Amino acid sequence: MMSIIELDGNTLTRQQVEEIVKGHAAVVLSTESKKRIQLSRERIEKRLAEGQAIYGVNTGFGKLSHIRIDEADNELLQLNLLRSDATGVGEPFPTVVVRAMMILRANALARGFSGIRQETVQLLLDCINKGVHPIVPSQGSVGASGDLAPLSHLALVLVGEGKAEFEGEIVSGGMALQQAGLTPVRLQAKEGLALVNGTQAMTGIGVLTLNEAERIGLAADMAASLSLEALKGITAAFDPALLAVRPHPELELVGGRIRKWLDGSKRVTKQGEIRMQDAYSLRCIPQVHGASWQSFFYAEERVQTEMNATTDNPIVLENGEVLSGGHFHGQPIALAMDFLKVGVCEWANISERRTERMVNPQLNEGLPPFLATNPGIECGLMIAQYTAASIVSENKVLAHPSSVDSIPTSGNQEDHVSMGTTSARQVRQIVHNAARVIAIEMICASQAIHLDRAEQQLAPATSQFLQKVRAICPPLTTDQPIGDEIEALANYLLTSDELVAMSK
Repeated sequence: MMSIIELDGNTLTRQQVEEIVKGHAAVVLSTESKKRIQLSRERIEKRLAEGQAIYGVNTGFGKLSHIRIDEADNELLQLNLLRSDATGVGEPFPTVVVRAMMILRANALARGFSGIRQETVQLLLDCINKGVHPIVPSQGSVGASGDLAPLSHLALVLVGEGKAEFEGEIVSGGMALQQAGLTPVRLQAKEGLALVNGTQAMTGIGVLTLNEAERIGLAADMAASLSLEALKGITAAFDPALLAVRPHPELELVGGRIRKWLDGSKRVTKQGEIRMQDAYSLRCIPQVHGASWQSFFYAEERVQTEMNATTDNPIVLENGEVLSGGHFHGQPIALAMDFLKVGVCEWANISERRTERMVNPQLNEGLPPFLATNPGIECGLMIAQYTAASIVSENKVLAHPSSVDSIPTSGNQEDHVSMGTTSARQVRQIVHNAARVIAIEMICASQAIHLDRAEQQLAPATSQFLQKVRAICPPLTTDQPIGDEIEALANYLLTSDELVAMSK
């Protein structure tokens, strides 16, 4: 039976967003949020009845805010806003991203500071629940004043315009609503602006990316554990007393996880048993992986705040005032996404170095060259390392911080923007790339363990996960294409919660 998640504007989590995105839960407005929405709408209508000038309600937008709009044109103003701002280009966002945007926009409106009507928010929820998905181009947002272009493409469907996907077919927004048994809304004062002025494109991508990045960070820790067993790594570097003298919590978190997953292994070694020290890609796993987890936790905190925040302009306050500010500016998320980009890159960078150690005959502790079953006539996994190297190089380009750039817009009224949506799009690509690099490391570790006949020496935890790897990519007995297997394993790492469970 499908669960129900109430949107109250304050308590939504990234795990709940994923549950709704996947269609495992429906959304409704909480009773309190309905009251707040109604009160907010009444405040806007009261101000309008008093003849007060309100930005974007009875004035123009941006540089045109000095132009007063006749009351008879207030509704047309809101519709024109959606039409003029729907200028996105490029490949459409995946449906999961669009659904996340819809959920987060509804949750922001549920807070009751936007002056929108409840029936307009309800239509947005109905579209989520019935699977009406606006077609939203992925390029065109500068990340302030919010994600105007993406959210305008989304909002157009609510008025029966634009394009949407419904039951696998792309049709007009009006047709999608009709087929779903829904009726378009006729926007009233403030409602168009309330729908498009926010950071829900960048934050929606951020939420989905954090869920995937958590799995990839854990996969990096598991891949490292398997590589340590493949290369007879030294466990002294993970000693809790040693790690405690440099008390970064994430460093100790990774060290503890590696100890847990290697507990019972007969494959790892003690300091001095074979060699005194491992290479950095093995010995410094807690320090490097831990630092990447720092970027993850920082981004998680910022996104959790933003997904339960009001990002409109102007804001309808509880005291009745309608004030203009800058809550639409995406800088908090832009910086968080750029930081996360660097952290995830490092999971991939050090993973590729461990792959190199396993395939390189000068570094792999006596394993066959390139993990081939018949070196010379066979190349083994030589080119798999090339692929990993290519991907980590691509990630380094994508990791350039988008938030350090700003191009003024709206006649220089909007003279500093965040480019946060670009940061979010890039970090999701980096996470998907990192999944491929880590999948390659796991396949190499699996092959090394197979060639050394070390299966019975593994720790219970790593042995259990190795079976998942081998179900997707069995040990190689001869040269063969494995691109499809790398992709399949990467997808498993991005979507499976097995390592989340194992980490607890």
